[in-house]
Amino acid sequence: MQHRERWMIGISLAALLGAAALFAGVLWLLWHESVSQEEQLIGGLAAELGQRTEAIMVDTRDLLHDFDAIADSRCSPEHLDQLQNAAVDRPYIRAIGYWQAEQRLCGVGFVHGQGLRPPQADRIYDSGVIAWWPSTYTEIGGVQLFLMRFGDHDAAIDPRMLLDVEPLHGRRAGLWVEGLRLAAVPWDAELPAPETLTPGLQVDERNQRLISRFSHNALLPIEVVAIEPLSRFWRRHLATLAIGSGLGLLLATLWMYGLLRYTRHRLSMRAQLQTALRRGDVHAHYQPVVDLETGRCVGAEALARWCHKGGEWVAPDEFIPIAEAHGLAHQVTLAVLDSVLRDLAPTLRKYPNMSINLNLSPDDLCAPQFDQALLDRLAKASLPNSALKLEITERALVNTESARTLIQQFRRRGHQVAVDDFGTGYSSLSYLSSFELDVLKIDKSFVDAIGTESATSHVILHVIEMAKSLNLQTVAEGVHSDQQVEWLRQHGVNFGQGFHYSRALDAEAFIAFLSQERAR
Repeated sequence: MQHRERWMIGISLAALLGAAALFAGVLWLLWHESVSQEEQLIGGLAAELGQRTEAIMVDTRDLLHDFDAIADSRCSPEHLDQLQNAAVDRPYIRAIGYWQAEQRLCGVGFVHGQGLRPPQADRIYDSGVIAWWPSTYTEIGGVQLFLMRFGDHDAAIDPRMLLDVEPLHGRRAGLWVEGLRLAAVPWDAELPAPETLTPGLQVDERNQRLISRFSHNALLPIEVVAIEPLSRFWRRHLATLAIGSGLGLLLATLWMYGLLRYTRHRLSMRAQLQTALRRGDVHAHYQPVVDLETGRCVGAEALARWCHKGGEWVAPDEFIPIAEAHGLAHQVTLAVLDSVLRDLAPTLRKYPNMSINLNLSPDDLCAPQFDQALLDRLAKASLPNSALKLEITERALVNTESARTLIQQFRRRGHQVAVDDFGTGYSSLSYLSSFELDVLKIDKSFVDAIGTESATSHVILHVIEMAKSLNLQTVAEGVHSDQQVEWLRQHGVNFGQGFHYSRALDAEAFIAFLSQERAR
């Protein structure tokens, strides 16, 4: 299988996975939002019912407490009238009675006198509330009541009224106190016990329903469970999910289209770069390097430039990564080398103290044929090896042994070797000292920080001191102001390059720049 085919298959799989992830992400967000809305709805219903029940219990407890403060004689008409009035005002209370010790002496409502005398209480709470669960002992008119006593009075509560709410429209709800189911809507609704559920909203896919559990334990341990058919959820949110699915599909399609288009562009750029290298359309432009003490041009850095068909320039930031990714970086280096020798061989012979900096890629240091190609081309151009200064990036030094061996060969033949963009990688003083180098180039980002309060403004001082400790010459990149020139000169930096002196020039313009500079 060809590299291009493997590349396309890999990118296609990446596009599909990315599109699927994007589509799934959109659906998940919409589902999560829909479930959150549903949790507010059905969870709110459960919470409302629980809080309503709690409020009724607290109100009843307070009412019974107030009865104990009545001044009227117990069981007198005046006493019973006050009990009756309180019962009328509260539809959930079916009866109110007065107790003395363990005897119910009188009462009002559906139970008069000494009626409603259940056996021993089911629960006595620390708060003073005494409770009898609904049973045959508390049954009145076919309804088993919840009996609550506080102090010397009790109230018989109809549990059905605790869930007396507006129509639930297909929903079901149940009320538990102390694990005992007191009421439900509808009354015979099948509901899971609270202890089998976790608090909050759950999706029960098996039974196609949404379940919410609410717990409250201020006066009595109250549990409310509310259920809604999943079909109602889908009816409410299906349109949103459908629109979201369409949107997710559209975004996924756009993602695939964009990625595949970008991939085709990259592959197309690779093919076009290969053609440009064969046709000699990749050549060098030259940015002057200047001695900071004398202001004289001592050489230039050769920078790769690609003039696309039709005269359109392709930015190095675009084609250099493609060259490195597809094994074309070595060919780009040779194209720049050929351009330098073609453009400037006479000039370099005329000015033997001047040199041109040639950038080497990591591939060049790993290519056995590069060393010989460099030697042959210089000999053919009748130029000494010192006419070319070789720039190597920090990351190219990672392959330590092979890089060290090749650097030693270059220097023995008369090439100076510079480490480029220093400070952007991971080199340390001890690491650099293990290589035989001549020049350290200070990255533009550190030069830009001169005279500022940025975090990198002090790093350049350490870089300069490191170079001095290794007896390396220094070149500052990206110089653009007189202030920077003066600062660099005062701190012992040897050379500079940047727009302060000149942009990168084609061969003709560089030769003119050099001639004008030499004429001064």
